[in-house]
Amino acid sequence: MQKDKDIQQEWLLFFYSVPSKPVSTRMKIWRMLVKTGAVQFKGSVYILPCNDDHYELYQWLVSTVTALQGEAAFVQVSRIEPMKNEEITKLFDQQREKDYQDIGSRLDELENKLATTAKNTVAANNNKFNGELNKFIKEFQDLGKIDFFASNTRKELEQRLKHVTEIVTGLTRSQPVVPTIEIEKRHIADYQGKTWVTRKRPFIDRMASAWLIKRFIDKTAAFGFIDENEIKGQAEGTIVFDMVGGQFTHAGENCTFEVLIEAFRLKDKALGIVAEIVHQLDLQDDRYRNPAAEGLREILDGIRKTVKDDHKALEKGMGIFDMLYAAQSQ
Repeated sequence: MQKDKDIQQEWLLFFYSVPSKPVSTRMKIWRMLVKTGAVQFKGSVYILPCNDDHYELYQWLVSTVTALQGEAAFVQVSRIEPMKNEEITKLFDQQREKDYQDIGSRLDELENKLATTAKNTVAANNNKFNGELNKFIKEFQDLGKIDFFASNTRKELEQRLKHVTEIVTGLTRSQPVVPTIEIEKRHIADYQGKTWVTRKRPFIDRMASAWLIKRFIDKTAAFGFIDENEIKGQAEGTIVFDMVGGQFTHAGENCTFEVLIEAFRLKDKALGIVAEIVHQLDLQDDRYRNPAAEGLREILDGIRKTVKDDHKALEKGMGIFDMLYAAQSQ
């Protein structure tokens, strides 16, 4: 959602009351509301931006409160007099800023440890420092889901996390010098209606690259699968990807998915997040740390284990990347 006074923002107000005892009942409803990003507005009134997910949530909460012998209701409104929408969104920003500041203060402790610990000691405790950092990243990403109006504090903390990630990565593993490889720029118009072939048994980078090709490069692309020794026998105009000797494959520290993005100059914030996840899963070099990656790996691994036909497996994998991209585009 955007901070734009010209955009008509609607709101959902939730009212409820539950018996004072047991206290655990009251705390249960409160925790549910806080977890979903609702802000306490007045007394026992909570507010959320109006969307389908929040509407369904409030419907469910009404049922839950009723089952606990309480009373609840909610309304959808376009204005809350005498407040302006900017004043309401500020309430959400202030709440998220407190949450981000809490992470920031705890991140200070990790930074101090890294600053005062010898490099060899940090390397010896690789799992410990990586574990601490991953907890911060997971917490940060979870907050992002309820940071409905993109508070400025989030951007500041994101930069800090990237900096700490670079420090931890630099201290916990050696950093070999990898020569920069220039990726040749290509024109999408030259790659229309092509047959794109790759190795059999598609998995992470191949599934992701095929999805990228079909979605952003060649919408009428056809896909095929070959063995390594069949590359030279391909018909003229066939494009080989994610195979040694192919037109598009790993280059330097980039996986095939990243090479395609760079080659065709695709600019898209959500696509960049997907690229980081694919890189993390495919290369496992600790450059990126997105907690969602392992869940995606399990899903794609499930496809590979249960679907034996390569075309069907690729189709299912591409469907998963459609959903991943849509989730990052919100």
